Amino acid sequence: MREAGRIVSRILDAVGEAVKPGVTTMLFEEIALRMCEEYQVKPSFLGYLGFPYATCCSVNEVIVHGFPNAERLLKEGDIVSVDMGVIYQGFHGDSARTFAVGEVSPAARRLMDVTRESLDLGIAQVRNGANLFDVSAAVQKHCEDAGFGIVRRFVGHGVGVKLHEKPEIPNFVPRGLPGVTLKPGMCLAIEPMVTEGSYDVDILEDRWTAVTKDRKLAAHFEHTVAVTVDGPVILTSSE
Repeated sequence: MREAGRIVSRILDAVGEAVKPGVTTMLFEEIALRMCEEYQVKPSFLGYLGFPYATCCSVNEVIVHGFPNAERLLKEGDIVSVDMGVIYQGFHGDSARTFAVGEVSPAARRLMDVTRESLDLGIAQVRNGANLFDVSAAVQKHCEDAGFGIVRRFVGHGVGVKLHEKPEIPNFVPRGLPGVTLKPGMCLAIEPMVTEGSYDVDILEDRWTAVTKDRKLAAHFEHTVAVTVDGPVILTSSE
């Protein structure tokens, strides 16, 4: 899983270098597919439950599951989230980043920064014997204290030989549920999905693309993290 995560991270590194005004998100799909061939791995998302692409490319108000698009040109001030997974020797790595397209507004930059910070704060709660909802609480508090919304419809998840495994990892603390005790060997895909306004979601006609109901901006960051006796280990790192 460490190798799967490293490959995903390197793909996202390459995507990040390609992000600029005037390119299309289909370019990111092409980069991902080419690098999967180079590393001799399979993309996790392609064909999963019928999803037609290797990457999810989500621009501005799109929260998750956006389709790469060969026609829409990214413009200065857009933000774009790219979610990517690969299968290496039967194990998945899963990660997402939100990129600025050129110079973005202070509001967009703050949304991206707070979302990324919330991921870091959530990861810091990953330790042997902790409650899973400690992760959720850290993410929720940081984002809501900043005035942002936390998407309820989509959550993080366990990951391993399957792309989506138990437990589900909400970015908010559900009422009336006890949570799960974290133990060494668990691997978690922690992925805050944060909105500039309301956390309510619409699904577009393609039955995949999830957008903010008020059409305000959304940001998405994700790491695959292992629980160890010594604390969290981020597996989706390029190192």
